[in-house]
Amino acid sequence: MKRKTNFLNRISQNRTLTHVLFWVIVVLIAPITSDNTITEIREAFIFRIVALPIKVIATYLLVYYQIPKFWQQRKYLTFILSFAVSAIVFSILYRINNIYVAETIAGSTDPKESIWQIIYEFEYTFFGYFFRVYYYSILFIIVKMFKDHATKKRRIEILEKEKAITELNYLKAQIHPHFLFNTLNNLYALTLDKSDHAPEVVAKLSEILDYMLYQCNEPKVLVNKEIELLNHYIDLEKLRYGDRLQLTFESNIDDSQAVIAPLILISIVENAFKHGVSSSIASAIVKISLEVKHNHLYFNVFNTKASTPQKDEMDYKKGIGVDNIKRQLELVYPKQYDWNITEKSTSYQVNLKIVL
Repeated sequence: MKRKTNFLNRISQNRTLTHVLFWVIVVLIAPITSDNTITEIREAFIFRIVALPIKVIATYLLVYYQIPKFWQQRKYLTFILSFAVSAIVFSILYRINNIYVAETIAGSTDPKESIWQIIYEFEYTFFGYFFRVYYYSILFIIVKMFKDHATKKRRIEILEKEKAITELNYLKAQIHPHFLFNTLNNLYALTLDKSDHAPEVVAKLSEILDYMLYQCNEPKVLVNKEIELLNHYIDLEKLRYGDRLQLTFESNIDDSQAVIAPLILISIVENAFKHGVSSSIASAIVKISLEVKHNHLYFNVFNTKASTPQKDEMDYKKGIGVDNIKRQLELVYPKQYDWNITEKSTSYQVNLKIVL
């Protein structure tokens, strides 16, 4: 079914092929749509093929010149006059074509009216052949309207998708400077203390930035890669906070090929440290669990926090923010995620569920 739909989409997007297919169908249905006076299939095809050039010219003149040039420009009187003149001319040509070309090829021996007689019998010619000329023009216009609507809808979808991608890239780009700033602060503190952990911080920071800048440029990455990123980040925070941090991180994945939009989970964990651990004077607790089961991801982050908000003169806690994270989720997983926050005076917990 999907292959059939893709095939039809390719045809509809090819303008020339669509037009050719329309007129081929007009010819093929001749035996069931021809005048009652035509009883043989051969005759039906002869009359339809001979009349086709006039139908095509009349249709394209109406659809691609008269309607856009006059009707859509609100030149209604000009449109009426133009259409009336062309309708009369095409009706006369259609009857002449029928009598002198189609009937001759079909082998008719009936006496033929003169061209002057055809023109003189204006009322019969016009009302007898007008509908034959423009019958398929009406169908053509209807098909074109549907096709134009589908094209417009597809163009809007593409623009919306491009806009969403641009916005998502902007949101992700905000993560890099905040993360780098915070980690460099940690490194600066370690170098002041002449800590032996400084080289380790540099190494892990290098791995994290390599992942953020180069490895996660695809729309989706392996969940295992995101877990590796989380572990690097957690290791950095352990070095920073030492014994006053009690941290557990559990992960369980039933599919090693499961993928997720990058850098969403790290933002949640980073916020847990910024708004929780950094504000705690005594020991702090962070509990992280990640599970992928039956194409669903369950991510829970719990952290303790100070009951009294601490001053943040350096805007350290400003960070990425929940709004950024939720907006990324809305762009990548619309109506496919659940986001719940449980906040108490001394704790904060995020529960995230995503349909991968």
